[in-house]
Amino acid sequence: MTRRIPEDQPFVVRPNVAKRGLVMGGVVAVLLVPLVCVLGLGVLGGTDGQDRGTAVVGLLAIVGCVLVAIALPIGIQLWLIGSGGPVLALSPAGLWIRTRPTRGQAVWLPWEAVAQISRRRWSLEKMLVVKPYDQRALQNLGTFTALDSGLLSAFYGSGLVATLNFADRPESEILAAVTHYSAGRCRIV
Repeated sequence: MTRRIPEDQPFVVRPNVAKRGLVMGGVVAVLLVPLVCVLGLGVLGGTDGQDRGTAVVGLLAIVGCVLVAIALPIGIQLWLIGSGGPVLALSPAGLWIRTRPTRGQAVWLPWEAVAQISRRRWSLEKMLVVKPYDQRALQNLGTFTALDSGLLSAFYGSGLVATLNFADRPESEILAAVTHYSAGRCRIV
């Protein structure tokens, strides 16, 4: 176990923060634009000509505050994901994978210790799911990591996951590298 995945491995996958940020921004925009339009129509339709300027300024202030309240946690989340280093590294001997989706530890698994590697999807996220033969490999990782691992296990079937669609490499390239480096030593579904 280590705090970060080593960058000197033959195949390294890093998170693509820009792609994730654009998708999260798009989701927020889809949710907020109709709400802002309805509020704007309500505010502007309910005022007379003299109070419209004040109403527009008030509406813009409210929208600005809501955007800051939403953008701040999203920005922190993106920073945590991006500053944690690579999410996956492959070599002929085995793989490194993060134990948490944000910052945290990474665990090394030789190919012989990997029971199965699969591809799963939950909502907008596609993940590479790694199941070790021995679940004790995930013990003693800490409280927050155990909490994250439990949630990931509920959604994906294992606490060891790496993003496929928000990575700096295409999904097909990642899956081809897993097949190549594992060389048939683990089951790939």
